Parts: sequence; C-alpha cells; structure tokens
Amino acid sequence: MASTTAPLSLESFLSTLPPDLFDQTTLISLASTVAILLAAYSLSRVALDPKTTTSRYRFLFIWHAFDALIHFCLEGSFLYHCFFSSAPLGHLDPKEVFVDPYNYLGRIDKVHGAQAVAGRFVDGVVGGPAKAGDVGGGLLEKVVRGTAELWMVYAKADRRWAGVDLSVVSLELLTVLVVGPLACWVCYDIAKKNSRVNIVMIMIATAEIYGGWMTFCPEWLVGSVNLDTSNWMYLWLYLAFFNGLWVVIPAYVIYVASGEIMGAFKVRDAAAKAKKSL
Repeated sequence: MASTTAPLSLESFLSTLPPDLFDQTTLISLASTVAILLAAYSLSRVALDPKTTTSRYRFLFIWHAFDALIHFCLEGSFLYHCFFSSAPLGHLDPKEVFVDPYNYLGRIDKVHGAQAVAGRFVDGVVGGPAKAGDVGGGLLEKVVRGTAELWMVYAKADRRWAGVDLSVVSLELLTVLVVGPLACWVCYDIAKKNSRVNIVMIMIATAEIYGGWMTFCPEWLVGSVNLDTSNWMYLWLYLAFFNGLWVVIPAYVIYVASGEIMGAFKVRDAAAKAKKSL
C-alpha cells in the first residue's frame, strides 16, 4: 500500500528555519568563521615546507592555527563582554535577559555580556548600555558592537552566551589564556619539526574534550533549559557541528600524537633489546 504521508514541501521546510537565517548579522557571523579558517590555511602555506611536511601534520597545523584564532578573536571577545560590557538590570527586556549570577564582579544591579550591548532593551530606553560608549567612537566601537551581535546570534541556540554563565566563563578564561597560546606553540613546533609537539597536542586535545563536556553537562542536568533545538540550524549547525568539531578533531589529534609517542617507545625498546643481546 502506498504511503499516504505527503512529502515535506519547500514551504514546510522553510517554516522550520529561523526567521533571521539570512540576515546580515548571521551571514557575517558565519563568514567570520570561514575567514579565520582561510587565514589559518594561508599561514600554513607560509610557515610549512611542502617538501618535508606531511599532509597529516599540515592539517594539524591548520587546525591549531584555526583553534588559536577562534580562541583569541571570537572567544576573547566573549570574555571582553562578560567583564567590560554592562547595562542596568532594569533596562533589558525581562523576558529575554540572562541575569548575572548573584554578586558577579561585586554587582547585583547590572547585567553583563553581549546582551548589554546588542540585547533587546525595554521600551523607552534609547541607545545602548551604560558602558557601550566607554570604548570610544569609530572602528573600536564598531568592533565591540559587532562582536556582541555575533554572540547574540549564537545565543539564539544557547542563551548562556548572551550573558554570564559561571561555568562557561571559567572555561573560557582557561581556553583563551592557556589553550590559545599552547595552540600557537604547537604551530611553531610543527613548523620547526620539534617532536615535543605531540605532547603539547595531547594536552590541548584533552583540555578541549573536557571543556566541551563541562560546557554542556551542567546544562543537560537541568533539562537543557537554555538550549533551543527547535530547528535544524540551531541544533545541527550551532550546537552539534560547531561544538562537535572540538570533540572529533581533538580525538583525532590524540590518535595521531599518541601513535607518534608509542612509535618512539617501540624504537627505544628495540634499541634496548638489541643492546642486551650483544
């Protein structure tokens, strides 16, 4: 018997998409990630000798350069807003505001994060937050507002990134201040053919996987109240794909680096056995 279920129409599919899918801010946000990847690839063309660098280690160089740039440029801007962008609590729409943890930075009357610059303000509040203008005018102000709008796009899938979540901020401090520089160190060691790189890569990959778990496990334990999985873009692109990258690729990094280390141990053990047999 033929199925009576009608195929998914184009209109039905489009209705599942977020209404702002193709707005300027969303497209710029996605394009910024592609631009960072292209920058990492371009850096590999300059730093690596194509004759002596294997495709595997070229990929690992590009990944760690991309990783470092993401941490410094994007996640660094998230931390900036968590510490330096604020607005009076009553100025933001109470239906959408992500309230700061109690006594965050010693204040109970403020909200911090990207929402303080690019969030939805209540009727009658004109302009931006109290500190939006403290960065001065011109290019710097555009960068501050632009990065805030970028994070508000991602916050549509995970609203914790609109404001301050202590678990996320604590992890991002380590990510930006420790993992970012270590990723640069990996790129340097790959370019210099230093075998130490395998140890550092395992350290970074372990931290990345652990960080991903600690980002989402607390949210799962409370029923994912801050996650929006109502459409495929939020669920599969923002949440699954972008976060999954920092699980799948670090797992591959551990596989490659541990294989190199185990290979070195095998050479050492073979040399020791050969010495004993003499």
